Amino acid sequence: MVSPESRSPDLAAAAPYARVKQHLKDGLADGRWPPGALMPSEAELVAEFGVSRMTVNRALRELQAEGLVARTQGVGTFAAPLHRVSSTLTIRDLNEEIAERGQRHRADVHVRRAEPAGAALAAQLGVAAGSEVFHTLIVHFEDDRALQCEDRYVNPACAPHYLDADFARITPTHYLFDHTVLWRAQYSIEAARPTADEARLLGIAADEPCLVIVRRTFTRDAAITLARLVHPGSRYVLEGQFAP
Repeated sequence: MVSPESRSPDLAAAAPYARVKQHLKDGLADGRWPPGALMPSEAELVAEFGVSRMTVNRALRELQAEGLVARTQGVGTFAAPLHRVSSTLTIRDLNEEIAERGQRHRADVHVRRAEPAGAALAAQLGVAAGSEVFHTLIVHFEDDRALQCEDRYVNPACAPHYLDADFARITPTHYLFDHTVLWRAQYSIEAARPTADEARLLGIAADEPCLVIVRRTFTRDAAITLARLVHPGSRYVLEGQFAP
């Protein structure tokens, strides 16, 4: 068998714990261990790399600190859910963003219902045209200032109890983090004017520039949700970080 070190001279020259760590990071990036999957045990890594258990433990601790794995005593190490993994654009719960700024989040729920999917929406969610999907329309506030209009459709096969959630207390993003396994996401981001209904709900002028994010997320086998997130440009800044 070809050892991990022999595939990369740089990896071979690294400290022992760094070799183990990089091997696991590469496997996570390649999808070798999907979100929630059980990863190699400490004993398996000790045998594969010919290093001490302390060395392996350091590599796993650092991966855990970076949010790439979750460790359960007596059970093992698991690949972290995708929304916890650092990326160029991380999916975050708006409630958490607002709380970090020391402000209060509240939500007004305008739509919460099941409705038939038109052909275009059905294609986006991978369901049959005319089948029921879940629809929510929620305006999120930072203190008393409208910050986001969230128009979201959810595939019932992925989150069958979605409409039972109390969205005045928990955001749809938080609910879906807790009740689905996020595998990948697609984004489009543009500066655009709101629709007339969005302007009314946000309490802004019809010609005010907005940051519009359209996001679709997936499990390994199915689309979970399609969301249009509209933010008044004067009230919202999109922030993130990148680490190689």
